[in-house]
Amino acid sequence: MPTIGVIPAAPWRLRTFSVLPEWQLAVTFNDGLTGVVDVSALVHGADAGVFEALRDPVFFARAYLDYGAITWPNGADLAPDAMNTEIRHNGMWRILN
Repeated sequence: MPTIGVIPAAPWRLRTFSVLPEWQLAVTFNDGLTGVVDVSALVHGADAGVFEALRDPVFFARAYLDYGAITWPNGADLAPDAMNTEIRHNGMWRILN
């Protein structure tokens, strides 16, 4: 995935990720932690807001890293610190709307 700028060294920042089917992402953090993020409920929720654009799988696949956070061209992004905490405890982060 393309990276913009510098990836900060904080252990909870993302080092890399890949787009998976069904609005999921495989992520790897600077500290070596790996896991899966499932944004399907958020993207398809009634109040999706800025995340509604991600319903289009082609647009969802345009995600990139910006300073260690997953970001999309419309400005939607995911908090890497919350992601790291949830994955550390549950192995997965399922974001609900």
